[in-house]
Amino acid sequence: MVLKKNIQVGENKITLFIKTILVYIFLTNTSVANESLEGKFIDLQILDKISSKNTLVKLKNGELIKFKDLSIKSLKCKNSEFDDNPEITAYIQVKDLTDENNNEVFVFNGWMFSSSPSITPFDHPVYDVWLVNCY
Repeated sequence: MVLKKNIQVGENKITLFIKTILVYIFLTNTSVANESLEGKFIDLQILDKISSKNTLVKLKNGELIKFKDLSIKSLKCKNSEFDDNPEITAYIQVKDLTDENNNEVFVFNGWMFSSSPSITPFDHPVYDVWLVNCY
């Protein structure tokens, strides 16, 4: 009789162990999926309207770069969860370095969308900027 009780207790421990492992795997996969949506780098396409030259700029989030007369900083980027029509968004700040009187004002400060750049347009007389990628 004693042996039968010990077998039942052992089976309960095994099922508890298996359930714990399954919960851990589920929670780990969920957190990895959410982390993969946010990127650390972005690609911006910059068009110089005067010379008609396109330039691809790679930028790390939090890094400030100078591109000719522009100072560009990306704070955050994110990819959408949908695979059929992916949406890439990035929070970008752009300053015009030629305007010395207004040093603290951004030419663009907001979210940029890859599929619809006209939602929050980047308005500059010399340059156009488009968000291309977040990785």
